[in-house]
Order: sequence, then C-alpha cells, then structure tokens
Amino acid sequence: MIPLRVLPSPPRPEASKVPLFPQNTMEFILSWLARFLIWLVQTMPLVWAARMGRSAGWLAWVLDRRHRTAAVENLRLAFGSELSEFEIQSIASEHFKRLGENYTSAIKTASMSDAELRPHLEFINYPETLPPSKGISVYAIGHFGNFEIIARMQAWAGNRRLVTTYRALRSKALDALLQELRRKSGILYFERTKDAAALRSTLHGGDILFGILSDQHAGKRGLWIPFFGRNCSTTAAPAVYALRFRAKLFVGACYRTRLAHWCLELSEAIPTHLPDGTARSTEAIMTEVNQHLERNVRRDPANWFWVHRRWKAPSAFQRGMEDPNPAVAGNSSGA
Repeated sequence: MIPLRVLPSPPRPEASKVPLFPQNTMEFILSWLARFLIWLVQTMPLVWAARMGRSAGWLAWVLDRRHRTAAVENLRLAFGSELSEFEIQSIASEHFKRLGENYTSAIKTASMSDAELRPHLEFINYPETLPPSKGISVYAIGHFGNFEIIARMQAWAGNRRLVTTYRALRSKALDALLQELRRKSGILYFERTKDAAALRSTLHGGDILFGILSDQHAGKRGLWIPFFGRNCSTTAAPAVYALRFRAKLFVGACYRTRLAHWCLELSEAIPTHLPDGTARSTEAIMTEVNQHLERNVRRDPANWFWVHRRWKAPSAFQRGMEDPNPAVAGNSSGA
C-alpha cells in the first residue's frame, strides 16, 4: 500500500492584513459620504453651517486625543512661559471649535456667489497689494481661520489671476472632490510635485497674485529659522519667487471677526532687496515673514492651525544651519 503524502496547508493570511473592503471600494464609499455631507452643509444658511461646525469641533476636542495632544503641546512650546495651563487648554478647546467652524464655513462659502459672500468679508490693504500690469505679487499666507476663502479675492482682482499650489490628498476620489469645490472660485491650482513647469509658464505671463502657504513644516531641506523663538523648518518659496520675478512680497491672514464673518488682511510689502539694490538672503526674508506670521498668531491664538507639528527635530542638513545665538538672530516676537 502506497502511503499518502499529506501536503502542508497554505498559510492563511493574517486577519489584520485583509481589508474589509478593497481600497477602491472604500474610496468610493468615503467620497459619496463626503458628497452627502457637502450637500447637507451647502443647503444650510451660512450661520447654521458655522454653528454646526463648532459643535463638530467640540466633539473632536473630546474624542480626538492625538490632535488634542498635538495642539496643547504646540501651544506650550509657543506660549508656555507666557500663559497659564488653564489659558492654554482654553485656547486649544476654542481652536477645535474654530476648526470645525472653518471647515463647514469653507464648504458653504464655496457654493455662494460673490454678491452673497461680500457682506461677510472685510479687506484690509488688499487693493494696495495688486501688482501693476504684467506684474506679480507674492503672498505668504498661513492656515488662519477660513483661509480657503482667500481664493475668493479673485472676484475683486480685476484682470489678474490668483494662483496657488497644493499637495494632493492620498485618496484620489477625495482629492478630486476637493478640487471640484476649489475650482468654483476661479483660482488656478497647481499640484506641487507635478505641475512645476505649468506654474512657471503661468507666472511668466504676469498679472498674477501668487499665494503660498508658508506656515507649516517644510521638510528636511527647509530653512532652519526661528518661529516663536524656536528654530523650525520653513519654506523658502515666497522669498525665492519674489526674488526670481522681482515681485513684491506680502504676508496675508484671514481673521474671524465674528461667527461667519472674516477679515482678509495683508501686510505692508516686505523688502526683498537692500537700499543699494543687493538682494537679501532667503533666510533674512523668511525670518521677517515668520515674524509677521507670529504677530498674526498672537493677535488671535485660537485662529491658527495648532494641530500641525510645526516644531520638529532638525535633519542633518538643518543641524548644519543652526545659529549659535538664536535668541539674538531670531528676534521672533515681532512686537
């Protein structure tokens, strides 16, 4: 009798590695859930949408431990020697409510006409920053308040075009939905990793208002300069583009003045050249930009994006840029 050979059973996949739904199915579900929420918010009056967002923000404050911890730790880094722990916790809690308010307000305002939106907006120093014919103005902007509404300046820019860059979301379906919302503003969006050539071509055409988000961690090759007295990785892009195109450089912020009302405020021009015509270094220009951004944060701390890890450990490249006397070099209070 020939003995039977028992073959080993194939290994069973680990349960934790088997997704409940295929990736494209999950994206489909999430994108249609997002579409439903967008539809729901856009059917509401703006004030109702803002109030709903504040309620959602409070719930996130209670449930989202990871981002709550990040916000509180960032506030301690920035204000630890100036504010009590009670004040820091209060700002962080209000910040979460503002985040919810900002998200729902951005969704609602994307569906509003310029005439409907105008009573909710105030501009400070905006017309003065518009470039001459065929010129360019560069705006270093931050994640202040309902910053997406800055795109609506297009309606009052005359024949000039607003241009900005963005980083695509990992989910292609959600990224397409976000861009669908943004396109209604008329602003030109360029993906940072794919559209560099198209961006350069557009900028060379002139009549451009170029907004660059400048207040987040800029990776291992970013400038290592102070913000709130602590060095952090900072993008050089606003300074680089302003120098390359001989453009004026401004710092912009969106302030919440009251529920569902905002003020878009722009700074005076930041000099990119010395009186003798010599170009300033990108480090010097961006240090001044950071000083303006810090003043904007101090004006209304709950208005900024504290859930982002702004202060990270330096890379080997950035450790070589450490200033031996940052307290003197930084002058970051800007007060």
